[in-house]
Amino acid sequence: MIITREIDYAIRVLRALADGELHSVQKMSETEFIPCHFAYKIVKKLEKANMLAIQRGVMGGCQLVGDLAKISLYDVFGVMGEDRIISSCVSPTHKCTWRHGHGNRCTVHDHLCNLQSSIDDELKNIFIKDLLCEQED
Repeated sequence: MIITREIDYAIRVLRALADGELHSVQKMSETEFIPCHFAYKIVKKLEKANMLAIQRGVMGGCQLVGDLAKISLYDVFGVMGEDRIISSCVSPTHKCTWRHGHGNRCTVHDHLCNLQSSIDDELKNIFIKDLLCEQED
């Protein structure tokens, strides 16, 4: 698991739209320092997830429709199609030959599953609105 450029750019797009106004992809691309081809790709994914709406045409652009106080970092990972799995070992589809050969019990697997669960819980509790606000000391 890693915060990829695509996830970083998706957060930047949501930041640009946080004011609720209509913004062109070109302008967001410039102000948020996102390559335009990435911005279009990300905007389409966020639209499909009902986080923003796209208005086409000369006066078109994008506008936030989701609530940034309810959209978590976990959600953004999912929308962008990014893997949140820390190790293939914890993936439900992983076939571990070691576990198979040792009675399906592995303390490494157990600890990694607990770690994965903790990370998922953290990601679910980090909301985009909170990421965009300044932290108080």
